[in-house]
Amino acid sequence: MKKRRVLLVNDMLNDFLRPEGVLYCGRHSQNIIPFVSRKIKEFRKKGEPVIFVCDAHRPGDYELKIYPPHAMKGKPGSRIIRELPPQKSDIVIEKRFYDGFSNPKLEQALRKLKISEVHVTGVCTSICIMETVSALFHRKIPVCIYKKGVSDFDLKNHRYALSRMKKIFGAKIL
Repeated sequence: MKKRRVLLVNDMLNDFLRPEGVLYCGRHSQNIIPFVSRKIKEFRKKGEPVIFVCDAHRPGDYELKIYPPHAMKGKPGSRIIRELPPQKSDIVIEKRFYDGFSNPKLEQALRKLKISEVHVTGVCTSICIMETVSALFHRKIPVCIYKKGVSDFDLKNHRYALSRMKKIFGAKIL
């Protein structure tokens, strides 16, 4: 049986990837944009689905007790960066917590699409990506993470997160 893959594009938003963004991931984060763009095109060309999972916070969200208000729903910081415009065939899912599965629409989409493997790109490796990969593991869905397609505020935490996801969740680091 052929694997049914999906590309998960996590939090590629202005507030993380633009220097004026509230939680800018740093210059090194810019390096993943061309790679993520190529992966999106590759998946679309093969007719494989692309899902954008995006922070869309509201005032009072619990995460905002830890981090400053960022990616506030409807504000420019919550928009997907212009280099990666979603197409009609793509799915865009908003979330209010680190884990993409905090919005049940992600699980519904994966089931409807009969996904057997999730390929992961985006930011932040040690927070939202690691939490979502953990949730995928608990749902027994294999994960591949593109090392050139993920970034974080902190390179030490980034490396640790990749190592942890490989060791603890069995993620393939490509």
